Amino acid sequence: MRTPWKAALGLIAGAVLCLSPQAAALPGTAPHPAPAAPAAAAADPAYKILVYSRTAGFRHSSIDEGVTALRELGAQNNFTLDATEDPTAFTAANLAKYKAVVFLSTTGDVLDAGQQTAFQQYLGAGGGYVGIHAAADTEYDWPFYEGLAGAWFQSHPAIQSATVKVEDRAHDATAHLGATWQRTDEWYNYRTNPRTTAHVLASLDESSYSGGSMNGDHPIAWCKDYAGGRAFYTGGGHTEESFADPAFRRHLLGGIRWASGNTEADCRPETGYTPLFDGTSTTGWKQAGPGGFTLADGTLTSQGGLGLLWYNAKEITGDYSLKLDWKAAGDDNSGVFVGFPASDDPWSAVNNGYEIQIDATDTPDRTTGSVYGFKSADLTARDAALNPPGEWNTYEIKVTGERLEIYLNGRKINDFTNTDPVRSLKQGYIGLQNHGDGDDVSFRNVRIKQAGTPPPGQRTGEVKGVNGKCLDIDGGNTADGTKAQIWTCNGTAAQRWTVGTDGTLKALGKCLDVAGGGSADGTKIQLYTCNGSGAQKWAAQSDGTVRNPQSGKCLDASGGTWNDGTPVHLWTCHTGPNQKWTLP
Repeated sequence: MRTPWKAALGLIAGAVLCLSPQAAALPGTAPHPAPAAPAAAAADPAYKILVYSRTAGFRHSSIDEGVTALRELGAQNNFTLDATEDPTAFTAANLAKYKAVVFLSTTGDVLDAGQQTAFQQYLGAGGGYVGIHAAADTEYDWPFYEGLAGAWFQSHPAIQSATVKVEDRAHDATAHLGATWQRTDEWYNYRTNPRTTAHVLASLDESSYSGGSMNGDHPIAWCKDYAGGRAFYTGGGHTEESFADPAFRRHLLGGIRWASGNTEADCRPETGYTPLFDGTSTTGWKQAGPGGFTLADGTLTSQGGLGLLWYNAKEITGDYSLKLDWKAAGDDNSGVFVGFPASDDPWSAVNNGYEIQIDATDTPDRTTGSVYGFKSADLTARDAALNPPGEWNTYEIKVTGERLEIYLNGRKINDFTNTDPVRSLKQGYIGLQNHGDGDDVSFRNVRIKQAGTPPPGQRTGEVKGVNGKCLDIDGGNTADGTKAQIWTCNGTAAQRWTVGTDGTLKALGKCLDVAGGGSADGTKIQLYTCNGSGAQKWAAQSDGTVRNPQSGKCLDASGGTWNDGTPVHLWTCHTGPNQKWTLP
């Protein structure tokens, strides 16, 4: 089924996926480098954006180049812009004219209370925000803005080349890039890690340059749904040269298109997924039936068929979330199979499992988002979430017992419960179908998260400090404000810490916290209800210290002698023995 405007764009397609034995046996292939990206994207309805570049602190010399680049992108991609540094532009009536507002290297306090309220209301009505570079160095006294931008600036090293790891190659801001992107810029460190509240599109390889301080997990571009609107941020854009770079311009265009609602993406936070196909090889996959897939640029593209490429390395049991990115070239047919038994016959998956369909022009129970032959997608929700041919989409296929939920670009479009014991969803394999000659569908980034699987990097155990003593919560008390101390290691829950992927240290169900979010030497370290603030973020350093990025200071066992009960507090980092900690 097609909505009229998507029909005009030549809407999406697909069906069942198939790979040849040759494709399944493809040797590991390194992803291609990022191509020189053209500025043009799919034709969008005409719209307007506001570019705001007021500075109340450091002023970037690249602002003029940024405005020029955005004007040229608009001329090429059917949007116009108003550029201003006048905060009186932030009224409800004026903001209503724009699909997105770009904060272009703003710094300091650039809006008063009334203007903040107008902007917050604009976002609540579905407006878009695009933050570029120093937009993260803005409005430190406005907590709403911290959530909008995703993280606040902390520091930066010298301008230098670094390797950007592209984590999401489906979002319009990053789909044109390879798995890595080598570029020169001023690379910000942030006070907090946005990964748990935003969807990370790209991150920095801290081993590729000097001065990164985010403990190896360093997001640099992300997106999120926020307060009723859409928010996109990129840390690039310090240098004038950035705005002449076609790949960076295309990155900005994708952020603007998404924030303006002209393309869809799954911008929900994502942690804990394990790759089944990471773009380098089809190891662990096996072809059933004719046809196949080619592997190039981290992408599997169907050819011939009818066949099925299935992941035979592991049967999936229990509850799980399967995510993958897909793109149809035109009115094509493909699909994703779940819950079928091991077999070299592709029809076994058809007869014993379920297919989540990719084909926008078939009957409702056989169109994109349907459980093929069993239940149509919510077509209104599907059409609102669907990108047209030539653009990437993301499926989440969520299995809970016999319940099958389907999300397209982050929006739920189907909810089906199996009642057939032959097709039980509680165990089985997953596969991608190539439907036949002329059906051109591509797949990237197949990953899975199974129930009970801890996120990568999350560890639990003792935190050991000076004299081999353990970080301990006084008396095992769980009340907010209970002091943290060192104590002889005893294996109790008061000394069992979980190092979270979000930078937290948790014990007894609560977080290690800097009292009041303070930064003064001697500030109490305590147990407190987890709240996601910078007072509860900790980063292990290569010198053995554990730093609170918000304050820039270290976890410290107080005093010059250290006995059971010695309190732990915040202190200027000096790498002495009372600031050295071993984490699980």
